[in-house]
Formats: sequence, C-alpha cells, structure tokens
Amino acid sequence: MQHDLFSSLDSFQALSVAASALLVRDVAGQYRPAEADEVLLAAQQLLAAQVRGSDLMDSPAVVKDFLRARLGNLPHEVFAVVHLDAQNRVLDYVEMFRGTVSQTSVYPREVVRDALLRNSCALVLVHNHPLC
Repeated sequence: MQHDLFSSLDSFQALSVAASALLVRDVAGQYRPAEADEVLLAAQQLLAAQVRGSDLMDSPAVVKDFLRARLGNLPHEVFAVVHLDAQNRVLDYVEMFRGTVSQTSVYPREVVRDALLRNSCALVLVHNHPLC
C-alpha cells in the first residue's frame, strides 16, 4: 500500500473532524464545538477530582499520569507540590512558582511553610521542562 503526503493529510483531517465533534454547553444552554483548551481543562479537572483524596498514589505510573495531565502542555516552567497524607492519598496539588520558558525561582521556605499549613505527611516536588 502506497502512502504519500496527501493520504496522511486526509487521515489527519479526519481526526480533526472527529475531535471537533466534542460539544460543550454555553451559559445560554446552546451547544457548540469544544475548543482544545476547554477539553484539556475538563480532563485536568476530572483527573484531579479522581486523584484528590481517593486512591493511593502508590506507584510511579499513577503519579506520572497525574502529573503529565497537569504539566504536559504548559508553555512555561512550573514548580508544583503534591501534598499527601499518611496513606499517600492526595490532599492537594499546588503550583507554587511559575517561571518563564527556561527558568523558575523556587523558595524552599515557602514550600515548607505551605506543607506545614496543610498538615502534609509527604510531598512530591515537581518541576517541568516545557518544549520550546
């Protein structure tokens, strides 16, 4: 079977049409095609709700999936903290410091202060490197 640029573009266009089939309801109750940012935000909120206070963050794969959804598409660097209880359940996810494309400043005193205020038993410290 021969593949060329045009057949690849046709399949990409078919995927784009399928992706635009997702609908959202606006405040007036009318349905419209969802924007990509709306879909990503909804996915992040759903994932956060599933993880927060629910099952254990008991494997690297669970942590990776959670963080990939939160940090994967950010255009800037972020230092975040996942606060855990004594059973490694998520208490909260906090993006503490935001930087530019290539750097972010982190203040350890603020990280410790926030952990003490939330009564965290454990922390997952996270820092991304966005694609340029």
